[in-house]
Amino acid sequence: MRIAVCCTNTKVEPWLHGLRAALPGATVSLVDPEAAGFDPAAQADYAVVWSPPQAFIDSQHSLKAIFNIGAGVDALMKLKLPLGVPVIRLDDAGMSVQMAEYVCQAVIRHFREFEAHESDATQGRWTYRKSSHRAEFTIGVMGLGVLGSRVCQALAQFEYPVLGWSRSPKSLDGVQCFAGESGFKDFLAATRVLVCLLPLTPDTEGIMRRDTLSQLKPGGYVINVARGRHLVDDDLLALIDSGHLAGATLDVFRTEPLPATHPFCQHPKITVTPHMSARTLRDESIAQIAGKLRALDGGAAVSSLAGVVNLNRGY
Repeated sequence: MRIAVCCTNTKVEPWLHGLRAALPGATVSLVDPEAAGFDPAAQADYAVVWSPPQAFIDSQHSLKAIFNIGAGVDALMKLKLPLGVPVIRLDDAGMSVQMAEYVCQAVIRHFREFEAHESDATQGRWTYRKSSHRAEFTIGVMGLGVLGSRVCQALAQFEYPVLGWSRSPKSLDGVQCFAGESGFKDFLAATRVLVCLLPLTPDTEGIMRRDTLSQLKPGGYVINVARGRHLVDDDLLALIDSGHLAGATLDVFRTEPLPATHPFCQHPKITVTPHMSARTLRDESIAQIAGKLRALDGGAAVSSLAGVVNLNRGY
């Protein structure tokens, strides 16, 4: 089994070491088309990638599958991929519990007004605030894949009313589910806190804009842990400043790192974190990819694997 690894903006050596340890019978090679000594004649059976250049894809003519070392495949969808070669992304690998932690803390911090209490404490004030009604604090989660489903389940444990929206109909215990364009308006109108966990596709880019965010309940709150391009920055700022939205917690941005001069950085009603809501856990990810590689090389059908990307949908 020949495996080519091409990962940009990533410390690649630990991935090479881990894959070689997990697959001792395989040849695992770093392939960088932009590096000196690159041999275009070297071919692999499988590729393990993160945001590879088109030159890498074009150099490989014998691939049986491409493995992405993250859950999001929007960078791959920008490339011209070889016809008939499946793309397989990570499914969970320790990310869903991190995402559930992050979203729950953001929801609870807003619901319990922790930021206001902390501000009072720094000024020496001992204050009481009227409790919000949990039944009126409806949380809507956009995207009901592995991560979104886990977030919904975690929120429901705190007895918040939880709604879910996805492209196709889904059913989750304790979650009122909406689907498709026909259900989107009703989903938004019933939502107080909007959580974005959608894949980034041409259909979802800019989905959180003035006309959609305006449909949230007055005093709504936005949590974006998907991709920065899901959100129209200026529209969010305008709706917060107008008072229609109470604020936002944002972990992803159109430009990363987020420039220090961006209005989000200094806005008193926006909490910013550095794309850390769900880190890729390398050991768990390597174990998952190695297991799928062994299965495929042993004759398993691609359809039997979790995380196979529908290239027409982009996720």
